[in-house]
Amino acid sequence: MVMRGAGNRRRGGMRMGGFRSFVPHVPFDLVLCEPQNVFPRCRPVPDETAFTQALLKRNQDISPTAQEQASVLALMQKVNQMMDNLIVAPASFEACQIEEIRQVGSHKKGTMIVGHNVADIVAILKTLPTKEAICALSTKILEDMRACDPNEVLTMALNNGGFEISSADATVKVLISTIIPNFKKLEPDLHLDAKVMQGHLTAIRHARWFEETAFHSSIKVLIRLLRDLRNRFDGFRPLSPWIIDLLVERFLLVFVTEL
Repeated sequence: MVMRGAGNRRRGGMRMGGFRSFVPHVPFDLVLCEPQNVFPRCRPVPDETAFTQALLKRNQDISPTAQEQASVLALMQKVNQMMDNLIVAPASFEACQIEEIRQVGSHKKGTMIVGHNVADIVAILKTLPTKEAICALSTKILEDMRACDPNEVLTMALNNGGFEISSADATVKVLISTIIPNFKKLEPDLHLDAKVMQGHLTAIRHARWFEETAFHSSIKVLIRLLRDLRNRFDGFRPLSPWIIDLLVERFLLVFVTEL
């Protein structure tokens, strides 16, 4: 007894030698499908004027005053000038040699928050960054600043990444790093921590990226608001300045533009 069709069919009903046609399934793309037409709104657009005004009011409250910004700028320029003098004419100072200095941080980006009147400067050394050399450099800068203005009260403090110079209402942090070839010669007992100095070089790239990419005023407002949330709520503590800047830039310049 011969079963009908048993010899010319395979499992699944496909004939021998035949091919099932390929039907492509294009994924649904919300951006290409213009959501305002594919998914029309069921309700009118809510009025968010009050919410926007509240955000702008909060941004104004946490922004430093013009006097605070002027104080930080004046102190930073003085420190910057003293270090420029050591680059151009080191004279008898032989503890270390400075390759270049760069401004980084929230003051450079224009995202300072009230109560945090701090400017950051990265100093890249030609010589090896020994702890004794950093101490001598900080002392030299402090003495030169006091010589220029004896009436100004200045203090200096060393830390694991460099030093900071403070006046009555402003602080300048000098973050020490060194040129790339010197990293292979570092010794933990004699020099500053290599990871800390690599982080200072990363801060220079971060500041350059921000200057070229995230310069819009809306970005600075939203960054300041997110930093305020980070300071007020523990759940936002893992957000680093770089993560906050990148999230805000991607949202405002990519997501909003596409939609």
